[in-house]
Amino acid sequence: MQAQDYAMAKWAIGSRCDSTEKEIEEAINSAQIIRSHILRPTWHFVAADDIYWMLDLSAPQVKRFTISALKKYGYDAKKLDQTNAEIEKMLSGNNHLTRDEIMQELNIKKTSSDDFLSAAIMMNAELDGLVCNGKMKGKQITYSLLEERVSKPKTKLTKEEALAKLALRYFTSHGPATLLDFSWWSGFPPTTCKLAIIAIELQLGSAEIENQIYWFKKDFADETHFRESVHFLPAFDEILISYKTREASILTEHQSKAFTNNGIFKPIILENSKVIGTWKRTIKKDHAKIETHFFSDTETSKKEILFKGIKAFENYLETKIVID
Repeated sequence: MQAQDYAMAKWAIGSRCDSTEKEIEEAINSAQIIRSHILRPTWHFVAADDIYWMLDLSAPQVKRFTISALKKYGYDAKKLDQTNAEIEKMLSGNNHLTRDEIMQELNIKKTSSDDFLSAAIMMNAELDGLVCNGKMKGKQITYSLLEERVSKPKTKLTKEEALAKLALRYFTSHGPATLLDFSWWSGFPPTTCKLAIIAIELQLGSAEIENQIYWFKKDFADETHFRESVHFLPAFDEILISYKTREASILTEHQSKAFTNNGIFKPIILENSKVIGTWKRTIKKDHAKIETHFFSDTETSKKEILFKGIKAFENYLETKIVID
């Protein structure tokens, strides 16, 4: 689950279960949930049981991005190995440090030009399986040694086994979806993704719509299980970001209101699987203020029905919600 926006990514989990923000925060602090770079050059939340095989599978393709970027700063493979060794030494013994603290130890100054350098160094260390998120230090995110947080498994999956496992996870949780959707989400080329689908084809169902094949888990619910629903979903939510094209969820004329060309996704209001507006929250001392923007004129009586969908967010935050 994409997680570069830490606060919103926690709600992405919370919106799909009955846990509160505090409970999810505890799961992250206790390393049941790991935040690291996998699949694409951005942070994701991943279950601790999955972190090693997902890193083994996807790290080589993401590292091509970081290695290319770091070369501009004079970092070759030898210098990166030396930097990793220094980071390992300073974090050893369950020592959890913020990125700024690590950079200070590495004598890398905190400047705007070096901010990407520090991010790339830590991304490289994550992709090498050296570090992951540590316990929160107040409101600051820290890094820790991955092997001190999550024990390494005794066995490893082959690349083919891992790809098949990833594909089954994707089509189970995101289906119906196309081969190109899976390719976009996973970061692997379509030819590789096609082989993964072939490997699990017996476990999938499919439907052809407008000359496009959509794949899903065989026990996928049909229209007889449909029920009315309203969800206030976070920024960068999987419902939009994990698909190559998004017309199934949001009309083309409304897409610029929900996400930008440079990849910034706003929190969205979803009614019966369709995006009908956006929202934002402001955390106050004793409540959270919610502001909404609907794409179409919406009657007050309809809004009152839709606003019932915010109850889950109120339970998650464990505070009063005020709708502006």
